[in-house]
Amino acid sequence: MSECWTELTGRVLVLVAHADDESIGYGALLQRMRESVVVIATDGAPQDRFFWESFGSREAYAAVRREEARRATQLVGVRELLLLAKEDSRLEDQRLFLNLAAAYSLLEKVMKRVRPEAIATLAYEGGHPDHDSCSILGARLGKEFGVPVWEAPLYSRGSDGAMRLQRFLCETGSECAVDIADGELERKREMCAQYVSQGNFLLTFDARREMVRPQAKYDYARPPHEGVTNYELWRWWMSAADVSAKFAEFLEIDN
Repeated sequence: MSECWTELTGRVLVLVAHADDESIGYGALLQRMRESVVVIATDGAPQDRFFWESFGSREAYAAVRREEARRATQLVGVRELLLLAKEDSRLEDQRLFLNLAAAYSLLEKVMKRVRPEAIATLAYEGGHPDHDSCSILGARLGKEFGVPVWEAPLYSRGSDGAMRLQRFLCETGSECAVDIADGELERKREMCAQYVSQGNFLLTFDARREMVRPQAKYDYARPPHEGVTNYELWRWWMSAADVSAKFAEFLEIDN
């Protein structure tokens, strides 16, 4: 593995699913981008009361997460933070795959205005359906606008059921390890510390580890791997078949 991420040092659109994804996946690289625009594709607040009950309402939880993202991205000089759910209330946590066309329409406008030199997004790995949705959205944006797309892994299970953190399910040989300097690591940890609403969840990840690669060629009409996905093991309401079926519908728009 080598440091080959120079395409991510210019004007970059960072497309992630939730507030905190940008810190885990790109916290160090954000500090090296000449101009970074972070787009958070969902409101970060699932309908399930389990996630937001202690905050009083789903809307209050979403507001807390927005403010945490604002503070985190300011720490590393992000030029602009965009929250797609403020433009379309359908873009709820866990439901991005149901509203891909709506999200894509908003992202097209962002691309035309920002004109990024590269897109940085998340891997198609079955960890979270919103992460996977960002992967397909990024792939289509890259194709339409002729912009290179990069990806970072967050978490997945794989066919053996074992949890993988910040590791790609299948390596292509183009993976790049980011050599994080001490100052960058300190600021990345400060970013993660802003997400008080997530409890100790972000401590699960290794702040010293940041892996990226040019986006792999995925068959989005199929689940990301054999066996059950992470969100199926967590017994969420959607299945991998549900998600990939919606992906196939989204891809048919171009045909």
